[in-house]
This record gives sequence, structure tokens and C-alpha cells, in this order.
Amino acid sequence: MSAEIEELLKRYQSYPNVVGTIILDPFAIPIKTTMDYTLTVHYAALVSTLTFKAAKMVSSLDSSNELLNLRLRTLNHEVIIVPSESYIIIVIQKPGT
Repeated sequence: MSAEIEELLKRYQSYPNVVGTIILDPFAIPIKTTMDYTLTVHYAALVSTLTFKAAKMVSSLDSSNELLNLRLRTLNHEVIIVPSESYIIIVIQKPGT
């Protein structure tokens, strides 16, 4: 894993509302996480499917466009997903006020 990714993880974890971060490889296998294993695998499975479908939707709307990030907010958490060709970054945080 590159130093750039390590630096991003440290920066994300320093934010006060961040609950956890997960890095997935292109096959949705967790590479690095700050959360427990069961929750990490659960997020990995769901986020990889969601990211694939969202990227396909963006591409079908405009083939010259691509998915850069995805942000979901619920009552309890906010999930930020940043996909790339070599990894997917997932940041889970408490919603701000």
C-alpha cells in the first residue's frame, strides 16, 4: 500500500466524527480497516455492489463521465465512498449538525 493511502487514512481518522475507515482492493477484499472484522466484511460486500451499480448508472447516462465519489447519509451514519481502479476507500462517520 502506498504512503499516499496511509497518509489519507491518518487524515480521515483525525477528523472528530469519523467512526472508521476501510480500504478495499478491486475485488472488494478488505486490505486495511480500523473497524472490527465482521462489520468490515459487511460494509465491503454492500459497498462494492452499490459502487459497481452507481458507476454503471453514471456511465450509462454519459459514457464520457465516471463516478468519483458517493456519499450516503442516514440518521446514524454518513458513508463516503471513493472508488478508483486499484482500491475503494470507505469512510464512516457520524453525521454533522
